[in-house]
Amino acid sequence: MTDKAVVRVEGLAKVVAGAGGEGGELTILQDIAFSVMPGECVAMVGASGSGKSTLLGLLAGLDLPTAGEVFLDGVGLSALDEDARARLRARLLGFVFQSFQLLPALTALENTMLPLELSGRRDAAGQARAWLERVGLGQRLQHFPRQLSGGEQQRVALARAFAAAPRLVLADEPTGNLDPVTGRQIIDLMFELNRTAGTTLLLVTHDEAIAGRCQRRLRIAAGRLVEDSQQA
Repeated sequence: MTDKAVVRVEGLAKVVAGAGGEGGELTILQDIAFSVMPGECVAMVGASGSGKSTLLGLLAGLDLPTAGEVFLDGVGLSALDEDARARLRARLLGFVFQSFQLLPALTALENTMLPLELSGRRDAAGQARAWLERVGLGQRLQHFPRQLSGGEQQRVALARAFAAAPRLVLADEPTGNLDPVTGRQIIDLMFELNRTAGTTLLLVTHDEAIAGRCQRRLRIAAGRLVEDSQQA
């Protein structure tokens, strides 16, 4: 394992003009700095509206900061154009979203094949099929998202996130739209996939029990990083 950080954040800030009332500014994030090393499992916690999801979008290069820099695998995102950031995401990142974000016109197999095809993998269909079998959906390959339960859709999302062997998986409230029992099953599966794949995981959650299963906890409050702690 290399000692180079998979994620490095320096002096990150996000300010939105005209969103603070009476034409002022709204500061969403300010002076955020941390690193995540290869293989770490890190929870990002904080109240609703604290800036967690905004920070996750900046880490993925889906938005650009007002100040500061995000480095993914040593590459600064601000120097890249949108196409280059998209190529970097395809090479390095896997995503798991609260709302699943499956393409409704594609089957479970086709949704899982997408990142494999984008990264130029051979036998994308075979690899996607193997991952769907791994998450317990071997009999659902040709089902569309509307034909799957919420838990099954999130299993497809997990297979899609891990299929292309990303260096980093970003998960944004992955149990937020699931009932407690299904949510626990999905979290157990996600941690197991992460452990066996040796992936770096950065997980946004409001659930302290889920956060407690990670190696580190980053706590965001009012747009600032107020705690960066190792778990006991």
